[in-house]
Amino acid sequence: MTSAAPTDPDVGEEPGRRLSSQERRAQIILAALTVFGSRGYEGATTDQVAKAAGVSQPYVVRLFGSKENLFLATIEFSLDRLLAAFRAALAASDEGGERPVGKRIGEAYVDLIEVRGLHQTLAHAYLLGSNPAIGAAARQGFVRVWRFFRDEVGLDADEARTFLAEGMLISTMIGLRIVDDYGSDPQITELFRACFPNKLPHVLEVLPRNEHRL
Repeated sequence: MTSAAPTDPDVGEEPGRRLSSQERRAQIILAALTVFGSRGYEGATTDQVAKAAGVSQPYVVRLFGSKENLFLATIEFSLDRLLAAFRAALAASDEGGERPVGKRIGEAYVDLIEVRGLHQTLAHAYLLGSNPAIGAAARQGFVRVWRFFRDEVGLDADEARTFLAEGMLISTMIGLRIVDDYGSDPQITELFRACFPNKLPHVLEVLPRNEHRL
Protein backbone atom coordinates (compact mmCIF):
# COMPACT_ATOMS: atom_id res chain seq x y z
CA MET A 1 0.00 0.00 0.00
CA THR A 2 1.56 3.31 -1.03
CA SER A 3 1.43 6.38 1.17
CA ALA A 4 -0.05 9.58 -0.14
CA ALA A 5 2.24 12.45 -1.04
CA PRO A 6 2.46 15.09 1.71
CA THR A 7 0.02 17.93 1.26
CA ASP A 8 0.20 21.44 2.58
CA PRO A 9 -2.68 23.91 2.59
CA ASP A 10 -0.17 26.76 2.80
CA VAL A 11 1.39 26.06 -0.60
CA GLY A 12 0.84 28.94 -2.99
CA GLU A 13 -1.02 27.72 -6.06
CA GLU A 14 -2.70 29.15 -9.10
CA PRO A 15 -6.45 29.62 -8.58
CA GLY A 16 -8.31 26.44 -9.47
CA ARG A 17 -5.14 24.37 -9.88
CA ARG A 18 -3.39 22.20 -7.32
CA LEU A 19 0.34 21.70 -7.75
CA SER A 20 1.68 18.18 -8.08
CA SER A 21 4.20 16.93 -5.55
CA GLN A 22 6.96 17.19 -8.18
CA GLU A 23 6.03 20.79 -8.94
CA ARG A 24 6.06 21.59 -5.24
CA ARG A 25 9.43 19.89 -4.86
CA ALA A 26 10.85 21.98 -7.73
CA GLN A 27 9.34 25.12 -6.22
CA ILE A 28 11.04 24.45 -2.88
CA ILE A 29 14.41 23.57 -4.46
CA LEU A 30 14.46 26.86 -6.37
CA ALA A 31 13.66 28.71 -3.17
CA ALA A 32 16.33 26.73 -1.34
CA LEU A 33 18.90 27.80 -3.92
CA THR A 34 18.32 31.46 -3.08
CA VAL A 35 18.54 30.81 0.66
CA PHE A 36 21.55 28.46 0.63
CA GLY A 37 23.27 30.65 -1.93
CA SER A 38 22.87 33.71 0.25
CA ARG A 39 23.40 32.22 3.71
CA GLY A 40 25.38 29.03 3.16
CA TYR A 41 24.50 25.62 4.53
CA GLU A 42 25.15 26.39 8.19
CA GLY A 43 23.42 29.76 8.14
CA ALA A 44 20.27 28.64 6.34
CA THR A 45 17.21 27.11 7.98
CA THR A 46 14.29 25.13 6.63
CA ASP A 47 12.03 27.86 7.98
CA GLN A 48 13.76 30.44 5.75
CA VAL A 49 13.40 28.11 2.77
CA ALA A 50 9.72 27.57 3.54
CA LYS A 51 9.08 31.31 3.69
CA ALA A 52 10.93 31.84 0.40
CA ALA A 53 8.86 29.07 -1.23
CA GLY A 54 5.55 30.22 0.24
CA VAL A 55 4.94 26.95 2.08
CA SER A 56 4.96 25.85 5.71
CA GLN A 57 8.16 24.66 7.39
CA PRO A 58 6.66 21.29 8.42
CA TYR A 59 5.82 20.63 4.76
CA VAL A 60 9.45 21.17 3.73
CA VAL A 61 10.59 18.73 6.40
CA ARG A 62 7.96 16.16 5.42
CA LEU A 63 8.99 16.39 1.76
CA PHE A 64 12.79 16.31 2.21
CA GLY A 65 13.29 14.86 5.68
CA SER A 66 16.06 17.20 6.82
CA LYS A 67 18.01 20.31 5.91
CA GLU A 68 20.90 18.11 4.81
CA ASN A 69 18.69 16.19 2.39
CA LEU A 70 17.32 19.46 1.03
CA PHE A 71 20.84 20.78 0.47
CA LEU A 72 21.81 17.56 -1.28
CA ALA A 73 18.79 17.98 -3.55
CA THR A 74 19.87 21.52 -4.41
CA ILE A 75 23.37 20.27 -5.26
CA GLU A 76 21.95 17.62 -7.57
CA PHE A 77 19.59 20.14 -9.20
CA SER A 78 22.40 22.67 -9.69
CA LEU A 79 24.76 20.15 -11.25
CA ASP A 80 22.05 18.77 -13.54
CA ARG A 81 21.10 22.30 -14.63
CA LEU A 82 24.76 23.22 -15.13
CA LEU A 83 25.58 20.19 -17.27
CA ALA A 84 22.34 20.52 -19.25
CA ALA A 85 23.32 24.09 -20.14
CA PHE A 86 26.83 22.97 -21.08
CA ARG A 87 25.51 20.15 -23.28
CA ALA A 88 23.07 22.49 -25.00
CA ALA A 89 25.94 24.85 -25.76
CA LEU A 90 28.06 21.96 -26.99
CA ALA A 91 25.29 20.77 -29.32
CA ALA A 92 24.42 24.24 -30.63
CA SER A 93 25.40 24.82 -34.24
CA ASP A 94 27.83 27.59 -35.07
CA GLU A 95 27.58 27.96 -38.81
CA GLY A 96 29.70 31.10 -38.94
CA GLY A 97 32.48 29.56 -36.88
CA GLU A 98 32.83 32.77 -34.88
CA ARG A 99 31.79 31.29 -31.53
CA PRO A 100 33.90 28.21 -30.77
CA VAL A 101 32.56 25.63 -28.38
CA GLY A 102 34.62 26.88 -25.46
CA LYS A 103 33.19 30.34 -25.78
CA ARG A 104 29.63 28.98 -26.03
CA ILE A 105 30.07 26.89 -22.89
CA GLY A 106 31.57 29.84 -21.03
CA GLU A 107 28.63 32.01 -21.98
CA ALA A 108 26.22 29.26 -20.84
CA TYR A 109 27.93 29.30 -17.44
CA VAL A 110 27.51 33.06 -17.17
CA ASP A 111 23.87 32.85 -18.28
CA LEU A 112 23.14 30.58 -15.31
CA ILE A 113 23.57 33.62 -13.06
CA GLU A 114 19.87 34.11 -13.75
CA VAL A 115 19.19 30.97 -11.68
CA ARG A 116 19.61 32.84 -8.44
CA GLY A 117 21.85 31.07 -5.96
CA LEU A 118 23.03 28.27 -8.26
CA HIS A 119 26.70 29.26 -8.44
CA GLN A 120 26.85 30.20 -4.76
CA THR A 121 25.20 26.96 -3.62
CA LEU A 122 27.77 24.90 -5.51
CA ALA A 123 30.56 27.06 -4.10
CA HIS A 124 29.28 26.45 -0.56
CA ALA A 125 29.07 22.71 -1.27
CA TYR A 126 32.69 22.60 -2.47
CA LEU A 127 33.80 24.02 0.90
CA LEU A 128 32.06 21.26 2.86
CA GLY A 129 34.36 18.40 1.93
CA SER A 130 34.62 17.27 5.56
CA ASN A 131 30.86 16.68 5.78
CA PRO A 132 30.34 12.96 5.07
CA ALA A 133 27.23 13.29 2.91
CA ILE A 134 27.64 16.76 1.42
CA GLY A 135 31.36 16.33 0.80
CA ALA A 136 30.76 13.10 -1.10
CA ALA A 137 28.06 14.69 -3.27
CA ALA A 138 30.22 17.75 -3.95
CA ARG A 139 33.22 15.62 -4.95
CA GLN A 140 31.13 13.44 -7.25
CA GLY A 141 29.63 16.54 -8.85
CA PHE A 142 33.01 18.19 -9.35
CA VAL A 143 34.27 15.05 -11.07
CA ARG A 144 31.14 14.97 -13.27
CA VAL A 145 32.01 18.44 -14.55
CA TRP A 146 35.64 17.44 -15.10
CA ARG A 147 34.62 14.35 -17.04
CA PHE A 148 32.25 16.41 -19.17
CA PHE A 149 35.12 18.61 -20.33
CA ARG A 150 37.46 15.68 -20.86
CA ASP A 151 35.10 13.08 -22.37
CA GLU A 152 32.31 15.05 -24.06
CA VAL A 153 34.04 18.26 -25.09
CA GLY A 154 37.35 16.51 -25.76
CA LEU A 155 39.59 18.97 -23.93
CA ASP A 156 43.00 17.95 -22.70
CA ALA A 157 43.75 18.13 -18.98
CA ASP A 158 45.25 21.62 -19.13
CA GLU A 159 42.29 23.02 -21.05
CA ALA A 160 39.81 21.39 -18.67
CA ARG A 161 41.73 22.79 -15.70
CA THR A 162 41.54 26.28 -17.20
CA PHE A 163 37.77 25.99 -17.64
CA LEU A 164 37.28 24.90 -14.03
CA ALA A 165 39.59 27.62 -12.73
CA GLU A 166 37.78 30.34 -14.66
CA GLY A 167 34.43 29.00 -13.48
CA MET A 168 35.54 29.08 -9.86
CA LEU A 169 36.78 32.65 -10.32
CA ILE A 170 33.36 33.71 -11.62
CA SER A 171 31.63 31.93 -8.73
CA THR A 172 33.93 33.69 -6.26
CA MET A 173 33.10 37.07 -7.78
CA ILE A 174 29.39 36.31 -7.49
CA GLY A 175 29.74 35.28 -3.86
CA LEU A 176 31.81 38.33 -2.94
CA ARG A 177 29.11 40.64 -4.33
CA ILE A 178 31.78 42.98 -5.57
CA VAL A 179 29.46 44.12 -8.33
CA ASP A 180 28.56 47.01 -6.01
CA ASP A 181 32.08 48.38 -6.54
CA TYR A 182 32.00 48.21 -10.33
CA GLY A 183 32.68 51.64 -11.77
CA SER A 184 34.05 53.06 -8.51
CA ASP A 185 36.99 50.69 -7.93
CA PRO A 186 39.36 50.56 -10.94
CA GLN A 187 40.70 47.10 -10.08
CA ILE A 188 37.26 45.54 -9.72
CA THR A 189 36.07 47.28 -12.87
CA GLU A 190 39.04 45.82 -14.77
CA LEU A 191 38.34 42.37 -13.32
CA PHE A 192 34.71 42.44 -14.45
CA ARG A 193 35.65 43.57 -17.94
CA ALA A 194 38.22 40.80 -18.21
CA CYS A 195 35.87 38.06 -16.97
CA PHE A 196 32.70 39.13 -18.79
CA PRO A 197 33.86 40.73 -22.05
CA ASN A 198 30.71 39.83 -24.02
CA LYS A 199 27.99 39.87 -21.38
CA LEU A 200 29.03 42.65 -19.02
CA PRO A 201 25.82 44.77 -19.17
CA HIS A 202 23.66 41.69 -18.57
CA VAL A 203 25.90 40.44 -15.75
CA LEU A 204 25.82 43.82 -14.01
CA GLU A 205 22.03 43.72 -14.18
CA VAL A 206 21.45 40.23 -12.78
CA LEU A 207 24.27 39.74 -10.25
CA PRO A 208 23.09 39.77 -6.62
CA ARG A 209 24.03 42.84 -4.63
CA ASN A 210 24.49 43.43 -0.92
CA GLU A 211 20.94 44.69 -0.49
CA HIS A 212 19.63 41.37 -1.88
CA ARG A 213 20.76 39.36 1.13
CA LEU A 214 17.88 37.30 2.50
